[in-house]
Amino acid sequence: MDCGAEYYRRYLDGDDSGLVDMIRDYTDGLMLYLMGITGSYSLAEEMTEETFFRIAVKKPRFSGKSAFKTWLYSIGRNAAVDYLRKHRSSLPLEETDLADEHSLENSYLREEQRIALHRAMNSLAPDYRQALHLSYFEGLSNAEIADIMRKSKRQIENILYRAKAALRSVLEKEGFEYEIV
Repeated sequence: MDCGAEYYRRYLDGDDSGLVDMIRDYTDGLMLYLMGITGSYSLAEEMTEETFFRIAVKKPRFSGKSAFKTWLYSIGRNAAVDYLRKHRSSLPLEETDLADEHSLENSYLREEQRIALHRAMNSLAPDYRQALHLSYFEGLSNAEIADIMRKSKRQIENILYRAKAALRSVLEKEGFEYEIV
């Protein structure tokens, strides 16, 4: 059993610190994932709060058939999709600050690269954006991504392949330079 599942079990057993631990460990990653869906930092923050609210109040059953993170991100995705369906609005991207760097020049260059990557990611189709985020920023497997996005593993493989090609194309058009690994 992973830490998140243990936290949730503790919370269900009456230990409120389990929920506090869960929120502490999973908020940042969940919020970044939801920002990819919503396109807005403030809305992603609100949907993250909604996700933990649903867990705290409704206490949904975690069966253990998937990783806890997969289950949690699915709840977050559902909250964001529900919200977007109700409000049907396109939301602007809000930039976040980078951590302090040793060199002002390096900091500036890293920020410019991050902004270019952010813009490129936000220009992709929502499925592409979600799959790339879950794969590269969250380190989830294709099977876990398939569970979260409610698609087959084969569909996720195809989405990731097309998303990488689309991202590369957008970045090359913007003059982004990168090393091929």
